[in-house]
Amino acid sequence: MDRSFKTGSRAKPYRAPRLALAITTAIAGLTLSSMTANAAPGAQVSFSKAQTALSKGQVNKAITYAEAAVSADPRNPGYRALLGAAYLEAGRFQSAATSFGDALDLGDENPRTVLSFALAKIALGDSGAAVSVLDEYAQAIDPTDLGLALALAGQPERGMHVLVNAVRSAEQTTPKLRQNLAYTYALAGNWRAARVMAAEDVPADQLDARLSQWASMSAPEMFQQRIAALLDVTPRADSGQPQQLALANFPGQTMLAAVSAEEAATDVAMGEATPLKIAYVAPTPTPVAQPAPGTAFAQAFAASEPSASGIRYVSNPVVQELPTRAAPAASRVAAASPQRRMAPAATPAPAPIASDKAAGTHLVQLGSYSSKLEAERGWNMLKAKFPQLKDHKPVITEAVVNGRNFWRVAAAGFGPKSAQSMCGTVKSSGRGCFAYAASAPPAGGVKRDVQMAARSR
Repeated sequence: MDRSFKTGSRAKPYRAPRLALAITTAIAGLTLSSMTANAAPGAQVSFSKAQTALSKGQVNKAITYAEAAVSADPRNPGYRALLGAAYLEAGRFQSAATSFGDALDLGDENPRTVLSFALAKIALGDSGAAVSVLDEYAQAIDPTDLGLALALAGQPERGMHVLVNAVRSAEQTTPKLRQNLAYTYALAGNWRAARVMAAEDVPADQLDARLSQWASMSAPEMFQQRIAALLDVTPRADSGQPQQLALANFPGQTMLAAVSAEEAATDVAMGEATPLKIAYVAPTPTPVAQPAPGTAFAQAFAASEPSASGIRYVSNPVVQELPTRAAPAASRVAAASPQRRMAPAATPAPAPIASDKAAGTHLVQLGSYSSKLEAERGWNMLKAKFPQLKDHKPVITEAVVNGRNFWRVAAAGFGPKSAQSMCGTVKSSGRGCFAYAASAPPAGGVKRDVQMAARSR
């Protein structure tokens, strides 16, 4: 897909890529550089085929192969990120948000995964979750991308502040930076500044058309249309990724041992008869076929540095553009899937909390992590997913279970009824949770609680 326009007084046209943000470069392509030694061979093959199909624009094939890779190796964050990229390219925002979120939960810290997750959440109308994760990883994200992402998430003033500072500190501004700032001005309603900045790169005979496109999607309720136009995708009805791929079906073995021991101890303390049990379902790799040759992807991509997960993302620098949409390609029409689909993993509505006379006597444990840093990050993700936790203080405690150290994340400030209600909400989303009295904490705790201070934004 080739779109060009002139910049400044140069006669040579500047080719604008089809994506506005490096946010979306996860969709553009992924290259397998190296995998862990214990990765399933079938998963690697499926992953490689998914990359090839996605690079050729064969989105439905890419989804099939990426789902097979995740099924064969469900706790590989790189496979989850690629699956999210394929879903996003198909306009399946709910599935994309779930897959990118799973990748983050598994330890993927690549800014592109973070930004892609934020875009998918914005398209679903969940700007709160998008802003939360953008704030969490703000120091790792290119300001050129962060500023426009914040503006798209409904905070154009913050986006302008980030981008203006980037312009001031840059030795030489890029078309991408200028155009992202111009679009952010437009989203903030400052059309005069938007015109002046956009004119730096857009020819005079195309300027009015550019501003008209921005104006046509400037209303707050047009959040999904803005993201779809930005990605050049067609939104599709989406009930979520296949149920059998849900991350909750594949807890880590060490986590299973920790949760089992903790819940058993808690059940004894609280007198509960039946502890929560998590059944591990062994994944069955989906058979995959070699994709048929197709037209090569029109965009050239420059490799970026490998991520910690062994995956490296590839993309060109990108400049904000909202082109006139072409008719959807035949490859974007999804074949009916025989797989059973899971319900959308949207943030649950706040559950009614019963009044507790003894409020503050109980805590709700939400997870166990292998390090304090992961526990702190996990709390921020949980708080974004469950707004009910906003007014509760996090308690992070170190514990030793079966000879291994874990950091437990709990929320304080509940009474016995409200703690059980909160756990019901958490469990309904497929996550583990249990409540306990402050006077009877789970066994194995090391006597040095760590209270996490609230972060300034």
